[in-house]
Amino acid sequence: MLGNLMTAQAGDADVIVVGAGPAGTTTAYYLARAGLDVLLLEKASFPRDKICGDGLTPRAVRQLVRMGVDTSGPGWIRNRGLRIIGGGMRLHLPWPDLVSYPDHGLVRTRMDFDHILARHATAAGVRLHERSNVTAPVVDESSGRVVGVRVKPLNERGRATGEQLTYRAPLVVAADGTSSRLATSLGIHKRDDRPMGVAVRTYFKSPRHDDDWMESWLELWAANNRGGRDLLPGYGWIFGAGNGTSNVGLGITNTSKAFGQVDYKDLLRRWVAQTPTEWGFTEENQVGDVRSAALPMGFNRQPHYSRGLLLVGDSGGMVNPFNGEGIDYAMEAASLAATVIADALSRDTALARERVLQGYPDALKNEHGGYFTLGRVFLRLIGDPRIMKIATNHGLPRPWLMKFTLKLLANLTDHRDGDVYDRVINAMTRLAPAA
Repeated sequence: MLGNLMTAQAGDADVIVVGAGPAGTTTAYYLARAGLDVLLLEKASFPRDKICGDGLTPRAVRQLVRMGVDTSGPGWIRNRGLRIIGGGMRLHLPWPDLVSYPDHGLVRTRMDFDHILARHATAAGVRLHERSNVTAPVVDESSGRVVGVRVKPLNERGRATGEQLTYRAPLVVAADGTSSRLATSLGIHKRDDRPMGVAVRTYFKSPRHDDDWMESWLELWAANNRGGRDLLPGYGWIFGAGNGTSNVGLGITNTSKAFGQVDYKDLLRRWVAQTPTEWGFTEENQVGDVRSAALPMGFNRQPHYSRGLLLVGDSGGMVNPFNGEGIDYAMEAASLAATVIADALSRDTALARERVLQGYPDALKNEHGGYFTLGRVFLRLIGDPRIMKIATNHGLPRPWLMKFTLKLLANLTDHRDGDVYDRVINAMTRLAPAA
């Protein structure tokens, strides 16, 4: 344990992680593996659901492999690639054969997935406290640094019970989601110049539950004020969950004029009503409500480190603007954050520790900043229905272009000895200014 380096008090931790989603549990796991005493606080209790497509691309699978999570057992649905439907076409694009990433994706419901990661973290030594609602940071008056959190214990109904608790640690990780109460309390607010999206999904009992392709529909239409329809910047998805149900949903970004003016739940209902009857996407087969969630994209909250608080995952807007993926980037940032924290806590002086911690935002930008900038440009372009229509009608018939597009949108390239597509995408990412 390295807590003695920071003169932690009895009952405190070396690091407090707030939020036990993929970002928080992965951070906590790596910190515990580094020998740190980690307290992981989660508002809900497991198992609990989250709004998500449940799909994991090879980029996310790589993170699970590195953590040693066993994905060979029941409940993990392996997929071969992406099936794209649009412009009157139906394409199958296998995941690229790369040195850097596995050749398959996975589907696992968030009800299971988050619980599995939490158990994996606790097995590594993380102390998990469920039903712990973090209400505010504890800020040292003299230094202005975050030195802990205030917590209200909750009962099984989600209601506060007992007295407010205070936990202290020299560093706190905010993995508390899109709204991030911890970040906003320090004045770290969302940036209006960064894209936002919304995801809407439900489940249906369906014979397609074991489909080994992740399916994406590129044509989502909304009525405009000219009496016609506009093609929206987003896509619908159908991911087989393997448990007798399919996760069916759609994602839309705010780069369209229609954003905020469309009833997304109704759009989902109208879209699935057009699917073949034998798929079973009907009201009587629906499992659970239609639910929605915000997608904070392109590092839309910065800085990612300030005064003893590090942001990881949705709290820092770490969602890919190209495709709405967040789990893989949350887990990658978590690994990076844990490395930085472990390095910082090994230093002997406060100044040396702070210098290490200040490097976390730059490391994130070096890793994903240029790529996220390209994603923002991409979203602005497809926000124009005319460009979206051209891309759909003229891009899909060209297999070479769709292979390139899959690598670009999924951020799947080899950085050494890659093919020409890899070299082009990597060069574009290097040349783009960091987000």
